[in-house]
Amino acid sequence: MSSSETYYIPHKATWPVMATAGLMMLLAGFANYLNGSSVGPTMMVIGFTIFIIMLAGWFTLQATESEAGMYNTQVGISFRMGMMWFIFSEVMFFAVFFGTLWYTRNLSVPWLGGEGIGAATKELLWPNFDATWPTNGPGKLIDGKPTSDGEFESMGAWGIPFLNTLILLSSGVTVTWAHHGLLAKNRDQLIKGLIATVALGFLFVMFQAYEYHEAYTEMGLTLGSGIYGSTFFMLTGFHGLHVCIGAIILSVVLFRSTKGHFKPENHFAFEAAAWYWHFVDVVWLGLFIFVYIM
Repeated sequence: MSSSETYYIPHKATWPVMATAGLMMLLAGFANYLNGSSVGPTMMVIGFTIFIIMLAGWFTLQATESEAGMYNTQVGISFRMGMMWFIFSEVMFFAVFFGTLWYTRNLSVPWLGGEGIGAATKELLWPNFDATWPTNGPGKLIDGKPTSDGEFESMGAWGIPFLNTLILLSSGVTVTWAHHGLLAKNRDQLIKGLIATVALGFLFVMFQAYEYHEAYTEMGLTLGSGIYGSTFFMLTGFHGLHVCIGAIILSVVLFRSTKGHFKPENHFAFEAAAWYWHFVDVVWLGLFIFVYIM
């Protein structure tokens, strides 16, 4: 029997197996959907449902074990190390997309325009290429040669993106305020800070959805708008997904807080959610600078 005096070892690994099955079915369904199979959407719904059930069950199990005092200091260190490595992997994930944007804007586009080692490249691949950023990449073929004749408007920085920056920075303040309330045993401050953070997170997502609608319907900026459109939507889209995930996690933490969970000496779930949220904030600052301003 596990206790706070011994290192906790799960008795069975039901939830990880269920998570694997759900994700495999979800991805297999998505692959079938992309290839025109009628069974794809059904597989995606089943896989997603399994994954949601797994999350609810695993979160409940972890909360029950934590509140029962089954996790000692060594287990807490293991949890923190695991979360640190997870956030590091997320940093590397976004670093790949930032690297793609930098390489495209500062190397490949100038090379296609004939700069540096790209003089021969320009003549061989695209003699009429105009090396300006943002570029929409190949458009129609004229006499067998690509042209960049697509029209679109690049996304400005000082409208919704700047507003979303203020929203995310404010949410970082509110989650820190909630943490201070937890440490001071002020549950009212903890709950109010979490409510504000969750509300700001979902408000960010709503504004980003509006921005996407405007880009598609009024600016001509889509995933098909060449390299600029694809990198813009990949970076902002994946970040928006992370904001959604973070807001959902914080919602679970908020629900647990209303139930009296978490103490100053035992609140790793809150810490993990706060770390993840601050990571999301920092990534957005980099994204705002390198995607919208530069």
